[in-house]
Order: sequence, then structure tokens, then C-alpha cells
Amino acid sequence: MTIADVKRAYDEQCAFVEVEGGRVILMASRALAACARGPEDYASVYVHVFSQIRQPVILHWLGDMFDPALAGYWGSSAIPAGMDSCVAVITANSAKIDGIKLSLLDDAWEIHLRDRRPASVRMYTGDDFNYPRLIAGDENRDSDALLGIFDAIAPAAAAALTALDAGDHARCDAIFEPTVPLARHIFRAPTRSYKTGIVFLSYVNGRQKHFRMIGGHESARSIIHLAELFRLADRAGLLVDVDDACARFRLVLDLAGIRQY
Repeated sequence: MTIADVKRAYDEQCAFVEVEGGRVILMASRALAACARGPEDYASVYVHVFSQIRQPVILHWLGDMFDPALAGYWGSSAIPAGMDSCVAVITANSAKIDGIKLSLLDDAWEIHLRDRRPASVRMYTGDDFNYPRLIAGDENRDSDALLGIFDAIAPAAAAALTALDAGDHARCDAIFEPTVPLARHIFRAPTRSYKTGIVFLSYVNGRQKHFRMIGGHESARSIIHLAELFRLADRAGLLVDVDDACARFRLVLDLAGIRQY
């Protein structure tokens, strides 16, 4: 795989999305991380993609806690240096960028990038640990929500954002507060297994008929982890029908050989 191959792959995928009427989100590339020699290779690829697209794109910087193959993205294993490279690309190409989603699970780095980006470029939070603070913002700027955890906490998120839109920050905080322990549990290390928790919660809430995943990834988390997830979801008021959720969870416990009294 070469830099030229990465450019061609991005071209093909972006062209397809735009022809079909979609908006492009440039996901971080494993192939680019594998073949790039430094920040200049990242800049070369992104500038090339920007020259081909019709509408501004959303960038996604996904940390190695989600995907180890993305370690050292933007050309450095040190986040400050990677941040400098990322900011340089964004600043030089801001007209082609709608925003950037940052998924490093570190609110300090998100705030750092948020304060350095051009005003025209939106900050999309991908921080599933610290989202209430980042969405609420500070005296300078705030972050828009583009979060995996919102799949699991959709009813609470909708109510919290409605309160925020109405200027009721206290209610927004009160709704979000009990969801944070759940989010931190679902996305705890190894973070790349977070989808198991999302699917489990979807199952117990009756949104799918089974708790099975491609490649057997329903087993990526222990039964103890799932039991704690169930408890935290209940505490956050996110079990749609408690009796039905309990009945569904009992089936999972039975398969795990857990005797119930």
C-alpha cells in the first residue's frame, strides 16, 4: 500500500458518496497510518481529497484506544505534535472542511483543538467520557455532539439537548449526569469492544430479537461487565420496559451458566 493507493481509495469512496447525494465524512485511514512517513504524507493525502470533493467534509480523528492500527495518526506518536499537524491541515483548508470529530476520550485535548481551529470549522465531540461538559461549552466555544454513546442513551440525550436549546442548563446537566457512568462503563478499556455494550442495551430494550454480533463479538465483554451495564442503564432510566428487559437479560445469564434465585 502506497500514498498513491490511499488517495485513489479515498477518491473512489468520496465520489460514490457524493454521486449518491451524501455528505462525506473522512474516516481516519488504517492504510494511511501504515504507509505514511510523517506529517507531510497526511497533508498530501488530505489536500488531494479536498481538491476532489464538491462539499465541505467532516474529518474524524479516531484515537488508538478505538483502533490500535491508528496509533501515531497525523504523523507522530506524541499527541501535541499530531495536533499541530492536524491544525495545520485544517487551517490551510478550512473552506473545504465542515468540522472535525475528535475521539481521544480526553476533554483537555478536545478543548485545545477547539480553541485552535478556525471559527468556520465546527468541533464535533467524540468524547464518550466527558460529553456533557463539552456540549455545554465554556465562555469561548462549545462542541457539537456526534457521539457513539448517543445510540445507547438516545431518550436521555434528546431530553437533555431539548433542555439545552431552551436555555435550561441545570435540567440538561441533571438529565445527562446519570448517563455518564454508563457511558464510561460501555467505553472502558479495551474501548474497541464498546459495540458489545451498545448491542446488548439494544437487545434488552427490545430493539432487536437477539444478542448476537458478527464474528461472535457479543462475547467481547464479560457477563460481569454486562450485569454492571444493565444496572447502570436502569439507574439512568434507560430501560424502556423493566420487566421485559429483565426477562431478556435472564436469557443471557442462563447462557452464561449463571444460576438465578
